[in-house]
Amino acid sequence: MNATTTTTATTATTATAATAATEELIAASRERIDAIDDRIIGLIQERMAVSTVIQQARIASGGRRVHLSREMEVLAHWKDALGRPGTTLAMTLLELCRGRV
Repeated sequence: MNATTTTTATTATTATAATAATEELIAASRERIDAIDDRIIGLIQERMAVSTVIQQARIASGGRRVHLSREMEVLAHWKDALGRPGTTLAMTLLELCRGRV
C-alpha cells in the first residue's frame, strides 16, 4: 500500500465517521422535535379546554361566546413575540379554541 492509497483510505474513513455522527445528531434532534411537538399539542388541548370554560361562563351570564377585543389582544401578543407568522399561528389557535361550546 502506498502513501496515496493510505491517505485516500483515511479520508474515506473520516468521511464515513462524520456522516454517521451527522446522522446520529439529526436523529436525536428529530426525537427532541417530536417530544416538543407532543408538548405543544398537549398545551393547545389544555388551552382549548380552558377556552371552553370561559365560553360557557360567558354564555351562562348572557354574554357572547366570542370576545373580539380579547382575540385582538391575543393576535397582538403572538405577533409581538413571533412576528407576522405569529399572527397566523394565533389565528389557527383561536380557530381551534372558538365555537367548542
